[in-house]
Amino acid sequence: MSILIDENSKVVVQGITGRFGSYHSQRMVEYGTQVVAGVTPGKGGGEVGGIPVYESLWQAKEAGGAEVVAVLVPGPFVKDAAFEAIDAGMDLIVCLVEGVPVHDTMMIVRRLKDSSTRMIGPNSPGLISPGRSLVGFMPGHVYVPGTVGIVSRSGTFSYQVAQALTQRGIGQSTCVGIGGDPISGMSFAEALDLFEADPGTEVIVLIGEIGRAAEEEAAEHIRRCITKPVFSMILGATAPPGKQMGHAGAIITAGKGTHASKTAALRGAGVPVARTATELAALVAEWCATHPRR
Repeated sequence: MSILIDENSKVVVQGITGRFGSYHSQRMVEYGTQVVAGVTPGKGGGEVGGIPVYESLWQAKEAGGAEVVAVLVPGPFVKDAAFEAIDAGMDLIVCLVEGVPVHDTMMIVRRLKDSSTRMIGPNSPGLISPGRSLVGFMPGHVYVPGTVGIVSRSGTFSYQVAQALTQRGIGQSTCVGIGGDPISGMSFAEALDLFEADPGTEVIVLIGEIGRAAEEEAAEHIRRCITKPVFSMILGATAPPGKQMGHAGAIITAGKGTHASKTAALRGAGVPVARTATELAALVAEWCATHPRR
């Protein structure tokens, strides 16, 4: 099985007529995702690659029955796009946009708390349920269906870990990129709970990085709530404090959010922490070899 999306998920793309929106909507369709509509105010009535374009998300949802929205509008317009998705009662927002103002994200997260909508991102590479559906930028060819769930703050390294697992013949149930911004929608804990409840996921891989306290919080949640085996990797072992490494969410400030503190917290919760994608895949492979699929 999978979490959040599957072959039946219907997707609408906000910003579909833009360069990124048009390109990535077609890549999703090629993978097999049901992209049923797009939204660009002022361009309703047209189409992109056979996908109908509507003026508003309300119209797109009513016409195509979508429950997932992929956000590909410019950063300054993400807040309005997310608010529209929440007001329309969408099940899931996948915000694939970087450069979203932090204050705007704070407002979105506050609005999400009073709704039933979940959001992944901002600055997320998306998510994929191999062989079923892809919403985002993931390179679909490196994934194969299986029972390992991956949740990651880093897009690039989640691809590397998935490829390392695939090369060992180990497939994935769903891979979720929660995004690397200082504030984001879905947390590690929320993703872990979804994998814990998914009968198709037997092993969970958590890929973290320096900055923020998300991994320490995840470690405590694993200790208290997660029964499935979790394996991990923390990026940024050699990063100096105060230096931005890739994006604003990966900054060590005042000694907090360090590689050492995250590694210690996870190991204290019984989670093995690998140094490389290859080593992480080897740890998962060793567990799978000694625990035949139920």
